[in-house]
Amino acid sequence: MIYIIVALKAEAQAFIDKKIPVIISGIGAENMFKSTNEIVKKMKEDDILVNVGICGASKKYKIGQLIDGFAEELSCVDKEISDKNKYNIVDMESAGFIQASLAVKNKYMYKIVSDHFEPNIVTKDGAKKLIFDKIDEIMEKIKC
Repeated sequence: MIYIIVALKAEAQAFIDKKIPVIISGIGAENMFKSTNEIVKKMKEDDILVNVGICGASKKYKIGQLIDGFAEELSCVDKEISDKNKYNIVDMESAGFIQASLAVKNKYMYKIVSDHFEPNIVTKDGAKKLIFDKIDEIMEKIKC
């Protein structure tokens, strides 16, 4: 079975429209940890766990670019960031996902760049569109 976990309802919409079950954790590492931990308790060894969400990033990354959260340097922060010089890529849930999924063999974390540390420009519709635009690529990467 595949378990997809996101923080926001807007991020979940693309998966729901594709008839793929998705769990919405809520914003923040603590919410993500709790939700992921509950899923991990139910998982079988061959199940797949996937965290998908939006992130802020430096201008080195394009808006809409898909980021492998395990391959790139991703910083998990407690609040929206507007400091363009301190971080490379940021989100608010990755630390909770990583901590709760330590024992999971088949796990993925994909983030889509939503802004260049300008969180005030991110809208629900914008977040939803970013996920819709990358859902097929994400599903291909996890072999679904």
